[in-house]
Amino acid sequence: MAERLKITSRGAGIPLVFIHGWGFNSGIWQPLVERLTDVFTVITVDLPGFGNNADNIPDDYSLEEIACLVQAGVGQPAIYVGWSLGGLVATDIALNFPQQVLALVTIASSPCFIEKPGWPGIKPKLLSGFHQQLSENIENTIESFLKIQAMGSPHLRQDLKEIHRLVMPYPLPGRKTLDDSLSLLESCDRRNLLADIHCPFLRLYGRNDVLVPKSIYPLMDVLAPQSEVMIFEGASHAPFISHQDEFCHQLKTWLVKHFH
Repeated sequence: MAERLKITSRGAGIPLVFIHGWGFNSGIWQPLVERLTDVFTVITVDLPGFGNNADNIPDDYSLEEIACLVQAGVGQPAIYVGWSLGGLVATDIALNFPQQVLALVTIASSPCFIEKPGWPGIKPKLLSGFHQQLSENIENTIESFLKIQAMGSPHLRQDLKEIHRLVMPYPLPGRKTLDDSLSLLESCDRRNLLADIHCPFLRLYGRNDVLVPKSIYPLMDVLAPQSEVMIFEGASHAPFISHQDEFCHQLKTWLVKHFH
């Protein structure tokens, strides 16, 4: 049984919870946190087995269990912002704890990350390659994955340097956590449930993202017609790193429109 997750909270106002993606930790949000604490209480959560929760790992590493742990750790109604795998977790919280979610924002995320017939996504071979690499060398696997985040960005080297600066001071996740959380990207499919999300819902994408391709946008418009969408031209899988000023302005504008 996992303990209550450690969270970090700064600022004052409506709670705004940030959930990181696979292989990362809450350090990735630092530049955004500093820009939003004037209007919101900004809460950052390390997923079980990652960052400040590296030693807090549930026996059942399922999406449902992780969503429960994150929501319990936050412990109050909040706006949830999830990047990549974090977007899947935030979506599950919105579906299972609707009274606790004031709004849902997903960044470079998908309700089904794996490519399926008629659905664009990550080729299964790529993820099985990561599983194989994990059994050989954790550091090299994370390094490879970091590079994919910035592929397609107009300033790839600069983005990679910034990502390293933000996430490397935190403890590295263990092999089992990385393996189990990677399996979530392979197995979870929430496509048919998106119409059940009734809170304000914003989807943010980088046009050059190689993990969540642009061909997903119109399919998502059909699955979640109640949602709004913003696309960052020239951005890849981490638009909040590569297009920091524009990203923060757009996110803040949307949040203030709905909550102030």
